[in-house]
Amino acid sequence: MTENLRFPAEWEPQSAILVAWPHAGTDWADRLGEVEETYIALVAAITRFQEAWICVADDDVEAYAEARLRSARIDMERVRFIPFDYDDTWLRDSGPITLREGEGFRVLDFRFTAWGGKFEAGRDDRLVQALAAQGLFGDAAHQRIDFALEGGGIETDGAGTLLTTWRCLHERHPQASREELTAKLAGWLAQDRVLWLDHGYLEGDDTDAHIDTLARFAPGDAIVFQACDDETDSHHAELKAMADEIAALRTTDGRPYRLFPLPWAAPVIDEGRRLAASYANFLIVNGAVLMPAYGDPADDAAAAVLAQAFPGREIVQVPCRALIWQNGSLHCISMQLPAGLGR
Repeated sequence: MTENLRFPAEWEPQSAILVAWPHAGTDWADRLGEVEETYIALVAAITRFQEAWICVADDDVEAYAEARLRSARIDMERVRFIPFDYDDTWLRDSGPITLREGEGFRVLDFRFTAWGGKFEAGRDDRLVQALAAQGLFGDAAHQRIDFALEGGGIETDGAGTLLTTWRCLHERHPQASREELTAKLAGWLAQDRVLWLDHGYLEGDDTDAHIDTLARFAPGDAIVFQACDDETDSHHAELKAMADEIAALRTTDGRPYRLFPLPWAAPVIDEGRRLAASYANFLIVNGAVLMPAYGDPADDAAAAVLAQAFPGREIVQVPCRALIWQNGSLHCISMQLPAGLGR
C-alpha cells in the first residue's frame, strides 16, 4: 500500500452513512410512496447504531423527509440534513471514496458518468465537490480524479487487496488493458493488488456487474458471494463460474478465502422485467449488517449466512423490494464515512 494511505474496509468504525432522500424529481417518482418506506426503514436502522446524513434537494424535501422520519419515531439527534440538488439517489456510485491518510483523510472524487452514460448525471458528478465545499469533510484533502469509477464497482479488505469485475471496468474504459487498469486502481486506492472476476452478472442490472451485487469481503479473510443453486435459472452457469473463480482466489499468504455463499431468491418479475434481487448488496454499519430483504423465504437463510460471516454483529433486514424496481438495492443507495471524518 502507498505509504500513509489506506482504503479502510467497510466493517471498520464509521461516523455516518450518507444517503439522498428520493423525491418527485428523481426516477422514483412513479413509486415514490413505496420507496420512501424503504428509506424510512433504512434510516431507522442506521440511527440505531450511528448517524445518518441525508442529502435533500430543497427546503420542501427536507421538511417532508423530517416529518416522515419524526412520525416513524426515529432518533432525530442522529439525523443530519445536507442541501444538494441531485439527479438521483445512488450515492454508492456518486458519493465520496475515502482513504485514511496518516491521522487524517483523503476524499477521492472520481468522475461519475451514470454507469457509462446511461442516464443524466451532471449534478451527481458534482456531489463530492459540493459536500467538500460545505465543509462536511472537515480538513480532509479533496482529490478530483478524471476517471470513471463507481464505489459499487470496488471492494476492499482494508489490508491492501481490491476485488472488482472486469466486465464493469472494461465497459467504462474499453481501450485500457487489465494491467493498465490494475496499476491505476492500485495507485489511486492505495492497494497492493487487484483481484479480478471475469464472471457474474444479474439480470436487470444497469451497472455492468458491480462487485457489490456479487461478492463482498468479510473480516478474517472471508468472501460472501451471491450463489445460485437453481440449475434451471438463467443465472446458474454464470454464477457457478463466478463461485469457481472465487474459490480459486488466494489471500496474500497463499491460503484460500473462507467462503460464505448466499442463497438465491425466487425471481422477482415486474411488468415482465426481471429485477436484480441480490443479498450481496448488504450495508455494514457499526455493530450490525443491514441486509436487503425481498419478502422471500430465502431472506432468513441469507440473514443466517451473514450472521456467520460477521459474528458479533446484529443482522437487520431492511425491505428492499421497492428499490430493485430501479435495479439497485441497499448498498447502492448508501455510502459509509469512516470514523473521524466530517464535522
